[in-house]
Amino acid sequence: MKTLTVEDLYRTKAQSLELELVTPDCNLLRAIQSPTVSSPGLVLAGYMERAPKGRIQVLGQTEVGYLASLPEDRKRASLERFLGLDMPAVFITKAQEVPPVLLEIACGRNVPVFRSGLKTGDFYRRIQPYLEEEFAPTTTLHGSLADVYGVGLLFVGRSGIGKSECVLDLVERGHRLVADDLVHVSRRGADLLIGRGHELQRHHMEIRGIGIIDIPALFGIRAIRQQKRIEVVVQLEEWSDTGYYDRTGLQSDTVEILGVKLPKVTVPLNPGKNITVISEVVAMTHLLKYAGIDSAQAFNRGLQAAMRPVKEYLEEDYE
Repeated sequence: MKTLTVEDLYRTKAQSLELELVTPDCNLLRAIQSPTVSSPGLVLAGYMERAPKGRIQVLGQTEVGYLASLPEDRKRASLERFLGLDMPAVFITKAQEVPPVLLEIACGRNVPVFRSGLKTGDFYRRIQPYLEEEFAPTTTLHGSLADVYGVGLLFVGRSGIGKSECVLDLVERGHRLVADDLVHVSRRGADLLIGRGHELQRHHMEIRGIGIIDIPALFGIRAIRQQKRIEVVVQLEEWSDTGYYDRTGLQSDTVEILGVKLPKVTVPLNPGKNITVISEVVAMTHLLKYAGIDSAQAFNRGLQAAMRPVKEYLEEDYE
């Protein structure tokens, strides 16, 4: 995985975070090793137990005000402890004046210091998603991802099985393309998978016999999404007389991607099958289950209830 440096963050987020580099001679190639952003808190008061090392540190108005209240010797000792945490960089929010002693110690330790015009809360809200995305586990899958009724369906199967054609038909019916052929997947948190297309592909599709087509140019900007949560995997495969296919929906299959288990639906293909409508039903069935309605289970319970009087009658027939 590519190492994220302070220079990368500064180059990418300088405008969004309203950053000003106040230590231009410091090393910006320092590695950022954690997606977590911290404030020093009690570290400035001398309490070093459980003090996090290696994290980006943020000084808000409370921390800067506390430092201003200290006599010069205690302020220096406090900042020596603080900057000894081996942090990649220090950010001071709300465009506050940077204490000269902080600049002196930071330059001595080669720790870059930035000033942001944002309030502390706004700074956290903007930098945290960026770091979480940069540090998220990622993988690349061969498949097509579409938004169908708000459900992210990831179509997988061998090359040439018809994944792109299926998604193209879904787009024509008003659904949206996220990525075709190459899907970049990143995990957010414990159980959220986000899929998106390659930057250079830009919502183009390859349709055998036609070639490369531009989806937003053909169907409009409403026909695409930049990214989408992956919720169901649809496995397309050729029909086999010896294969087993679930006909009741009582058995659920799953597939694991980046440690996250997702429901998987296997759809066998044969001539005349309307895979587009089936895909829409897959999405709607998922929405029903999310709402607590499982049609297969409800139908099964109804059958069992209808069969119970017959079973009891037969159990009491002693002739």
